[in-house]
Amino acid sequence: MTVKQGQAALVERLRASLADEPSTREVSMFGGRSFMVNDKMIVSAQGNGDLLVRVAPERDGDLIESTGASRAEMGAGRSMGQGWISVGADSITSEEQLSYWVGVTLEYNQRAGPGSS
Repeated sequence: MTVKQGQAALVERLRASLADEPSTREVSMFGGRSFMVNDKMIVSAQGNGDLLVRVAPERDGDLIESTGASRAEMGAGRSMGQGWISVGADSITSEEQLSYWVGVTLEYNQRAGPGSS
């Protein structure tokens, strides 16, 4: 599977996972295809098949310890900070794994106020 195929497959999986969410839209940002719920980015399918997720900053420390998770960077060595996690493509191969991360992002999205990123 090529890089673009990996991203395209992940986008399709995310669409299916978010099909029942109201107020969902897709935009190009963070170098990938990002999914917005309630006008806030929750996940982004990266070109290499990795997943960028937006999580509650207070859960960041625990979540970053998950298999395949690392601090998201906007360019080499430039951390995006707490609440931004990159999940490797190898760690989201099953629907259960992807659903876990989508659930974590939706949990934060639902309690984050308007204007939260």
